[in-house]
Amino acid sequence: MPSILTALDRGDDAWRAMQVAGTLPQAADQLVPRLCGHSTQELWEVSARSVLSALAGLADGSAIGVIIETLATALPHELWSTACSALEAFGPSARPALQTIRCLITASDAHVRPAAVAALWAIVGDPDEVMQPLLDLLDDSVPFRINQAADVLADIGPPAQEALPHLRDLLTHSYEWVRVPCATALWEIGGDAEAPAVLDTLLQAWGQNPSTANHVVACLDRMGPAARPALPQLRSELHHTQIQQHRQRRKAARDQPHAHRTTDRKLTSQPSARGRPELATSRDTPAPSEGAELIKW
Repeated sequence: MPSILTALDRGDDAWRAMQVAGTLPQAADQLVPRLCGHSTQELWEVSARSVLSALAGLADGSAIGVIIETLATALPHELWSTACSALEAFGPSARPALQTIRCLITASDAHVRPAAVAALWAIVGDPDEVMQPLLDLLDDSVPFRINQAADVLADIGPPAQEALPHLRDLLTHSYEWVRVPCATALWEIGGDAEAPAVLDTLLQAWGQNPSTANHVVACLDRMGPAARPALPQLRSELHHTQIQQHRQRRKAARDQPHAHRTTDRKLTSQPSARGRPELATSRDTPAPSEGAELIKW
């Protein structure tokens, strides 16, 4: 902690300290004033994003004013979206920012609109106010905007019934990173009635792109017994993972003797008259009969 405070005070490697500061809410009383000072000084620098992210992690109400100020003065759209995301972490406590956030819901920037809608939902918690902006985002052609809208709809849950037809249509999207969050939202809103379509979409996406596994399994976990048809694939994946781990252990075991032999050769080498190392001869090492032990790996 002293090192982080020193870095923030002096400005030396402050950006490194910011990466850690957001994970220390117990020290928010010392960190927030320093981070807010950096926010006003470095509004036009890349480090301002790190400041806002750290403030979001600390979620201390005393920082809301600085974040709102950032929203009011930040011309770069990247800072607008980052500030909206930071306010989302504060929830209802960020109500003083509502007027600015509502203005940003219609922003043309690809990052600002979804961040503003997510912040609005976190602050007001009113499905009616965010539903139309979310439906508009679902109709967008930019995948990550659809993803973020689906995440908010999943958080809203059953009150977002109006979005069900849009989400069902998106299960046929060509990009698996659109299909997976939309299937997740479909489950959170529609429940058991949507389970067959959700399962089919999740498992197909998993098979197409293994990188989706964490998101797919998280949804399957929330589905509980409704995800029972996925058991064969889950068991198969576990078996495949165990085989890979076994192979890795065997490879490590095979490589270990080689590493030991290489180290042994270096340690037993002797300097020659010309200054170059020479390997020790049998005269320099004890014979097995002299008590040496052979290790089998």
